[in-house]
Amino acid sequence: MQIYFDPGYCLSSQAFDTFRKACEVAKDLERRPVPGVVLRSPEKATRDDLLLAHDVEYVDAVATGEPFDLARSNTVGWDEGLFDATTWSTGGAITATLEAFRSGSITGSLSSGLHHARVEAGNGYCTFNGLAIASIRARLAGAARVLILDLDAHCGGGTASIIAGREGIEQVDVSVNGFDRYRPTLNAKQVMASADDYLEVVRGELDAIVDPAGVSVMIYNAGMDPHENAGGVAGITSAMLEEREQMVFEWASRHGIPTAFVLAGGYRMGSDSMDEVVALHRLTIETAARAAA
Repeated sequence: MQIYFDPGYCLSSQAFDTFRKACEVAKDLERRPVPGVVLRSPEKATRDDLLLAHDVEYVDAVATGEPFDLARSNTVGWDEGLFDATTWSTGGAITATLEAFRSGSITGSLSSGLHHARVEAGNGYCTFNGLAIASIRARLAGAARVLILDLDAHCGGGTASIIAGREGIEQVDVSVNGFDRYRPTLNAKQVMASADDYLEVVRGELDAIVDPAGVSVMIYNAGMDPHENAGGVAGITSAMLEEREQMVFEWASRHGIPTAFVLAGGYRMGSDSMDEVVALHRLTIETAARAAA
């Protein structure tokens, strides 16, 4: 199973975990390889890729730092490495999605910081919306139907706003935190869950997807921030998230859906160590690798 990563993902000087953890997950995979997993460098997203989902004024602001307020609208800030870091990470989401679609396989990218970004600006630590861009690129490559499954703790309102009205792209979004909440559209369904019913809600939303065998490729935003120690809610444990990952990849395999995953949320909460966050993201990688074998 190919997972895409380049050290360029971490070129930004921002200390927030979104910009740092890809390198830590990659180091961990080198120290403790997952059988069947190969790390490969993706194609870097081009300016034209970014313009598939974002205004030219915003793209140029992130590239140059001017105007500064727009350049730093992702909430965390701007630095000279931000554009390169986010085009590498966005490129990973695109490359993984296209490879999954073309090969009919499971792939992944160590990308995060995607689903809150909007057409005209960043938001919620997300600079460019790699989920939306990758889905549009897949459509241009011939995918009839792209499903974005968003299981980050927070709602994917940025993605929903970009894909609204776009034929052949749909989002199913299960969240435990109301940040970036949105009204459901013809393209995007957003559902809130709690620790008590989390797995039941995820299972129910998967079962409710119409004609899953007709999905050309799924992009899975595999957030680990629902976890009680990684930014989520009390009662959602590692065991629950491992069961969630098994559920998602078994569902995709059962219906023959090529799948590309990205890391999405998962944060250190009052700890200097990234070890627990890395361990959570390994749940996705290990489950995907077993499904791909």
